[in-house]
Amino acid sequence: MSARFLRAWCVVLVLAWAAPAHASLLEGDALDTMANVIAWIAIIIVPVVLIAAFWWVHIMPEKIAEKRHHPQLQAIKIVCLLSLVFGGMLWPIAWVWAYSKPVLYKLAYGRDKEDPHGHGGDAISLEPTPDDDFQATEQKAT
Repeated sequence: MSARFLRAWCVVLVLAWAAPAHASLLEGDALDTMANVIAWIAIIIVPVVLIAAFWWVHIMPEKIAEKRHHPQLQAIKIVCLLSLVFGGMLWPIAWVWAYSKPVLYKLAYGRDKEDPHGHGGDAISLEPTPDDDFQATEQKAT
């Protein structure tokens, strides 16, 4: 037999004679306790976190539309709610819609931002408008 063959055979014997591997640092009751803790985390905490993350991702288009004062905010909110019901299938549509500029809305209403009061801000202004001055002078004249 050659020396090379003898060395290879010795290496195989040493590797076969190695001590069994232990995958855990714990033994006995400590191992059972750790397994129970990991199981409870997997059963209770992971689903709660996943549901919260799913919900948070699905209301993001609504928050983006609010921040950007999107004029079709109510419709985006409805699509977000429907997306929650249908398992997220409508979520990409709501996301794109929240970031889009409403071109046709601007053509129809003259603005592309949401106006929550519907008055362009003049209903809450404390400054008199030229129409108010005209009506006041008209009332004094009669």
